[in-house]
Amino acid sequence: MNAAAESVDTPVPSRTFAPTHPTRRFRLLLRREYWEHRGGIFWAPMIAGGVSLLLSVGLLIAGIAFAHKAVAEGNLVQHNGVTINGLDLGTLAQQLTSDDLYQLSEGLTYTLALSATWPFLVMIFVAFFYCLGALYDDRRDRSVLFWKSLPISDTSTVLSKVVTATLVIPLFATVFAILIMFAFLVALSIAAAAHGANPFPLLWGNGAVFLLGGHFLAAIPVYAAWMFPTVGWLLLCSAWAKSKPFLWALLIPLALGVATSMTGLLQVIGLDRHWLWGNVISRMLLGTVPVTHRDLSLMQSGALPTSELFSISGLYSNFAAPSMWIGLIAGAVMIVIAIRLRRWREEG
Repeated sequence: MNAAAESVDTPVPSRTFAPTHPTRRFRLLLRREYWEHRGGIFWAPMIAGGVSLLLSVGLLIAGIAFAHKAVAEGNLVQHNGVTINGLDLGTLAQQLTSDDLYQLSEGLTYTLALSATWPFLVMIFVAFFYCLGALYDDRRDRSVLFWKSLPISDTSTVLSKVVTATLVIPLFATVFAILIMFAFLVALSIAAAAHGANPFPLLWGNGAVFLLGGHFLAAIPVYAAWMFPTVGWLLLCSAWAKSKPFLWALLIPLALGVATSMTGLLQVIGLDRHWLWGNVISRMLLGTVPVTHRDLSLMQSGALPTSELFSISGLYSNFAAPSMWIGLIAGAVMIVIAIRLRRWREEG
């Protein structure tokens, strides 16, 4: 009885839990964003890349079939005055000059880059609509009340969405784009080997796929900075709009651009009538497109060697442009406003 009484009177020590480290808390927020939007972040670029690969391989097979049909009808392949019977690519490869090999390398690089575009096309829309709904959806379904009850700051929540839009979504799209390039190059290698050519010096020796893979990975921080004003503007509209954030995000910049173009107000301060469209509105709405002003100027200049178009030093030269830093500052200001709006906004 005494032992029983002592056991009842003895206080049970309370369990204490160590507070979660802010870094781990932020990783959990990123994981939450991934699991809630896994369809757009993971599955959409993967499916788009798979469809792109199937179409590319289908076109390759169709091209081989047409070539076999042409050979069966008696057509011959001629190169440098040498007539080659059938589809003996090995004999054809022996006739290639250094200029031919250079052109083959350039063409292969552009072909691989083209085969990898579909995941990036999907990324444009995924990142855009993710930012539009990032803060609005929480208020619409009232889940914002649950997240506000947790020991998680509004700053951490919004920044986790910024990192997801600028780094996580492009990273998944880039990984799938690289995988598609490798898979398509393997298909080309199988086709070349089946017709008598050694694919390693012909297709792999120039390192085109590794050049593009490294360029795509190195481009992620550059395009993350480039899309910053678009992410900031879309998050601001997502935090502010009571309904239809897409219309607000679209109509306000368009109305501003039309008003300045029609009235010519910018000409008063020495700017072109349409200056706002290319320098402000495009940065607010089209930043998720992985194309900077440098890329546009290179594309408009005509045919370029891949060493210039896919140059790492040229890629990071974007940070030497004032427009990049102005966009970063403007995006940061809009993100700060979005954080404040999320803290004060009360809406279903």
